[in-house]
Amino acid sequence: MSKHLYPLLLAQFLSAFADNAILFTVIAMVMQDAHPVSWYVPALQSVFLVAFVVLAPWVGGFADSHAKSRVLIVANLIKACGAGLLLFKVEPLLAYCIVGVGAALYSPAKYGILPELAGHNGLVKANSWIEGSTILAILTGMVVGAQLADYSTSWALIATIALYLISAATTLFLPVGLRKAPPSGSKILLFYREVKTFLLMPRARFAVLGASLFWAAAACVRVIIIAWAPLVLMTHNASDIANLTLFLAIGIIAGSVMVPRLIPLEHLRRARIPAYLMSIFIIALSFTEAVWPARFVLFFMGMAGGIFIVPVNAALQDLGQQSIGSGGAVAMQNFFQNVAMLLSVGGYTLAAAEQVTPISALIGLGVLLLVATFLVVWHLPEVEPASSSLE
Repeated sequence: MSKHLYPLLLAQFLSAFADNAILFTVIAMVMQDAHPVSWYVPALQSVFLVAFVVLAPWVGGFADSHAKSRVLIVANLIKACGAGLLLFKVEPLLAYCIVGVGAALYSPAKYGILPELAGHNGLVKANSWIEGSTILAILTGMVVGAQLADYSTSWALIATIALYLISAATTLFLPVGLRKAPPSGSKILLFYREVKTFLLMPRARFAVLGASLFWAAAACVRVIIIAWAPLVLMTHNASDIANLTLFLAIGIIAGSVMVPRLIPLEHLRRARIPAYLMSIFIIALSFTEAVWPARFVLFFMGMAGGIFIVPVNAALQDLGQQSIGSGGAVAMQNFFQNVAMLLSVGGYTLAAAEQVTPISALIGLGVLLLVATFLVVWHLPEVEPASSSLE
């Protein structure tokens, strides 16, 4: 592994740790309210995602036309500002939206720099390390963040601000890297043309649509569990929910470690199998009624998700670097997957407002994911042979 990947792994770990600590801090703030409303947590997730959709035409080009290592610094500073607004009691929906702006800028720079550091042959392995580091950060960030937030939300927010600043400082050790001259003209029209060009490639379509389904399901599962766990497992605080979803994170780490041997870039189509398994485990979760069976189901759900998303991310970065730019490809991926996440989380928000139970929501989500994955695979042509320059 390239020595330059180590500071990226550390910076990503710290930033992702803070991302999840701040999420569970906000959840703790909501749960501590005397009269929490069922739609507020899904609404928080939605405002975070809005930035990815609205800013998609700009953040990819910004990441490609500037040193990505420096873009990571700017993104972390924006996240720290959002956490600071929460610390000063600004409306959480607005403050968390600012954190989402930083995350929208961070993502294309983080994934876009990987092809520069790892090259084609090391890209899947580098992605597995990044995903493993990210999920380890999610695992520890949500547990430590939830426990600290249950003790003091102010101290939790101060800690997240410090982590964002340390992450920003760590990226100073990354090489400046490649830059593209920024194109002239309307960024929205350029983004439309890039999307149209990129989706002409069958493997790119498969990766974009598949990743969108995965993240839509993952976002929806996370917000459903917050309502499902107190109802079925009798959990009553942010720490209990964080400890439950820890097993989901461990599963994703396990899947990320396994995937380089299972699904190389030349066999991307294999990724449909873990996508099917993930949908089955979502349905299975709705039938569990005790903590340990739920933990096992979440572990295997996470493992299937990790096996699926790592090669999909690697394929998008590889194809993007060869066509529209790796940062542009990641921004385009973020646009599609966050539109899908907004639709899924927004749909659940409406369902929760109409008193649909979390159990019914899990069953519906699993069935929808299973059917949608089948349709995506069914309507896409066979993957090009490995001799193709884009294969």
